[in-house]
Amino acid sequence: MSDFTDFKWSDANAVEAERIIGRYPKGRENSAIMPLLWLAQYQVAAQTGVAWLPLPVIEFVAAQIGMPKIRALEVATFYTMYNLKPVGRFHVQVCGTTPCMLRGSDDVLRACADKGLKKGEVTNDGLFTLTEVECLGACANAPMVQVNDDNYEDLTYETMTAILDDLIAGRTPKAGSQIGRTASCPEGGPTSLKEIA
Repeated sequence: MSDFTDFKWSDANAVEAERIIGRYPKGRENSAIMPLLWLAQYQVAAQTGVAWLPLPVIEFVAAQIGMPKIRALEVATFYTMYNLKPVGRFHVQVCGTTPCMLRGSDDVLRACADKGLKKGEVTNDGLFTLTEVECLGACANAPMVQVNDDNYEDLTYETMTAILDDLIAGRTPKAGSQIGRTASCPEGGPTSLKEIA
């Protein structure tokens, strides 16, 4: 595997990086750090099959926008959306904040443990990494999990087990609410303003 010291944008990502930087006013190019790191993480994933940010890649992005390397590293270490070490093909992020905890995130974590996932570790087959994270922003549909870029909400032990089984079998599980609600509507559908067209 490469040590990434020779990292550079792919042709398509070089164009995208310039487009991203162009969204910010002159002198404020450092504001592009987050989308550029995200783009770089996905380029590493395309090259290696694993979405993460090696230090030389973070330094490359910082240099492109004239940002001190340490500032770019501060951003990458602060946000859980950036992986600073290789993760499994499926990064399972279980929300452990109060609403999810009250509605059963312990059952979700137990389903993960029963499938051999351990917090902070990559499974032996390279498929999964389990991380417990803070609020993922779907509190009304708690408990919820983010797997790579997809959210799975209104989970139980059984539905989380089924999602993991689908991923293991190479199937794509249905994202979103697992009980059929739309967005963050109450269970069973709207309870007020039912007549709005």
